[in-house]
Amino acid sequence: MTQSERSPAPPSRASEVDGLSSAERPLVLYDGVCGLCNRWIKFVLRRDRKGVFRFAPLQSAAGQAILSRHGLPTKDLTTIVLVRGARIDCYSTAALQILRRLGGVWSMLYAFILVPSPVRDRIYEFVAVRRFRWFGRLDVCSLPSPEHRPRFIE
Repeated sequence: MTQSERSPAPPSRASEVDGLSSAERPLVLYDGVCGLCNRWIKFVLRRDRKGVFRFAPLQSAAGQAILSRHGLPTKDLTTIVLVRGARIDCYSTAALQILRRLGGVWSMLYAFILVPSPVRDRIYEFVAVRRFRWFGRLDVCSLPSPEHRPRFIE
């Protein structure tokens, strides 16, 4: 039997992960048990009227697979990750890219991209290490509302 006569192999986990986002339909990975992160996701959901973004907790199977696939630490849950096809943004760059895509007044905050990323990320990290103390920690990942549930990947 030649290669062309064989049936195609079933999709691998890597190809499943690769299909979860695109430049037009980015995926936001967030810490599902972080009070600040959950507020951020609610903020984005309220303003993303076109339904561009999809979401998954970093702790989820999809989140872990994406982190692993792109060589990112699977235990470091202090960052938000924006996945746009093969492009990955983390920390302040991810947050600014999300604000940019929301449009309106929020997109003007993208001007902070001009601040060098080491400076932006140092501020981001300052908040990230204190987020549980300031905003609380959830026992489990919160569930999205029924209207938003289709935009979440489990």
